[in-house]
Amino acid sequence: MSEGKARRGVVQISEVANGLIDPVLAKRAGINTMLLGSWDEIAGAEFADCTRPERITWPRRASETAGEGGYQPGVLTVACEGARALFLSHAQGELIQRINGFFGFHAVGQLRIVQKPVATPPKRHSRPKPLVGEAARRLEAMVEGVESEVLKAALKRLGTAVLATRRR
Repeated sequence: MSEGKARRGVVQISEVANGLIDPVLAKRAGINTMLLGSWDEIAGAEFADCTRPERITWPRRASETAGEGGYQPGVLTVACEGARALFLSHAQGELIQRINGFFGFHAVGQLRIVQKPVATPPKRHSRPKPLVGEAARRLEAMVEGVESEVLKAALKRLGTAVLATRRR
């Protein structure tokens, strides 16, 4: 029985998206969404915020009859911000080992570091200002019957965020 049938037609959106995106990434850049999603862990705390994998270029295979057939590791192009590229170049041996450990085989033999801005993850929104006046009284009335203090606090945070966006 297929996995989709076993779960009665329920499919996670990430599975669908990865199924659509992975072939395009593999063809254009030689990487997949698993590498992109795990990059922070692979790069480590020192380089996660300033680097991003861009592509893996694989060497052209020699003709099988020439006697040089077989697998050759690729070159991973990594975008790195500013002066941190120098530190990355010194740590590239360790990073290559982590990347190959992720893939489970000797996939990457060399890094090509390109200095350029790396898109930062979206900033976390600051907490909304506390409600005052009628909005605060209305929110208190809404959560009045909730017994669990933890749930009540969470509902107040949610209500504050929702009601604060309505006032803008």
